[in-house]
Amino acid sequence: MQYQSQRIAYPYFVAAMLLFAAQVLFGLIAGAQYLWPDFLFPAIPFNIARMIHINLLVVWLIFGFMGSAYYLLPEEVEGEIYSTKLALVHFWLFLVGGATAVVGYLFRWHDGREFLEQPFIIKVAIVIVVLMFIYNMLMTMVKGKKRSSISIVLFVGFAGLAVFYLFAFYKPANLTVDKYYWWWVVHLWVEGVWELIMASFLAFLLLKLTGVDREVAEKWLYVIIGLALFSGLVGTGHHYYWIGTPAFWKAWGGFFSAIEPLPFVAMVAFSFKMVSKRTRVHPNRAAVLWTVGAAILSFLGAGVWGFLHTLPQVNYYTHGTQITASHGHFAFFGAYAVIVLAMISYAVPNIKKTVVTHQKAEILAFWIMVVSMVFIALSLTGAGIVQSYLQRVLGMPFMETQSHMALFYGLRFFFGITFAAGLAIYIYDFFTPGKGKVEE
Repeated sequence: MQYQSQRIAYPYFVAAMLLFAAQVLFGLIAGAQYLWPDFLFPAIPFNIARMIHINLLVVWLIFGFMGSAYYLLPEEVEGEIYSTKLALVHFWLFLVGGATAVVGYLFRWHDGREFLEQPFIIKVAIVIVVLMFIYNMLMTMVKGKKRSSISIVLFVGFAGLAVFYLFAFYKPANLTVDKYYWWWVVHLWVEGVWELIMASFLAFLLLKLTGVDREVAEKWLYVIIGLALFSGLVGTGHHYYWIGTPAFWKAWGGFFSAIEPLPFVAMVAFSFKMVSKRTRVHPNRAAVLWTVGAAILSFLGAGVWGFLHTLPQVNYYTHGTQITASHGHFAFFGAYAVIVLAMISYAVPNIKKTVVTHQKAEILAFWIMVVSMVFIALSLTGAGIVQSYLQRVLGMPFMETQSHMALFYGLRFFFGITFAAGLAIYIYDFFTPGKGKVEE
């Protein structure tokens, strides 16, 4: 059953796609500056390009999360969105606030705190927007005819996103204390509550695409979120190894970080079990591909690549190197970007009331982007291995070490271009009308 208010998700998806394109553009600029340091200097120095690249990632993903939630909720609670007007108001507030922040970065208007560079007034605006969204979400669930595990877990994920972002306002003078609580935003978002959001979308999509019984999906969902919270919360300790915290964090962080891949293993098992027991073959093959791809790629990027350097014995040599960058690129794309693209792939034809008939372009985009990201991660991993050995083991100076990594930076830039090409195909396909026959 389709609900009229689900259409409010579409502008969120449009904004997400355009901001995703901008994020990749600034990623290419930063990648080029590794090879040609004076590229676009002083208009866009490396630190500003990197800042915009990372902030756009967060903003477009949250647009995607909100749009996906607005599409998912009516079907899960069997009722319309409480207020589409409120959804439209905070959409424009968030878009204007995000655009203002990005333009401000170009003019050096930022807080300077890595990943949380938003000026104070923008942080306040973000809190207001998220509170408006959570209120709309809660009232939709209250007014709905039923409660579902998927909607409840999704709400807990967004509530956690809001609560942990409040630590962005706390900026103590002591650097160790600052970093201690800084990770309560950065880690507990991406390795904590965001995993609940992702798991909810994954469960919803697999239900819709496979037709498997809801009870089975909800049992798997409980297993995934239990593992995510159990490992992710205490797993924050793997960021505390070298910042001046007590030594017990090495043991706690190492152990709980080692089991952080388990929820992603569960996601892979969940996806394959659901697909193997499906009661129908869904015509939207691209949505199925993105959905199963999200489970597999999140396991590889967040699980495997994270585990590679999470133990303190290894992290001693690799922290702050390109190994971290390889994990970051692969994990964010695999765990969060792909699940948003999966939701868009499934939802947009339904919003537009089209019968999906032509998906060659979207499937091509999937493979180009996935293969490109795998090679981006491998290129950065190679650079990180060279950096760890030359700089951390042999003691070679930082800049001299960088000169030995040029080959890997070149490969990363090349596959960044191919990734951009895949995204261009996806966006063209997204905005192309007449992808299928319009339903009467």
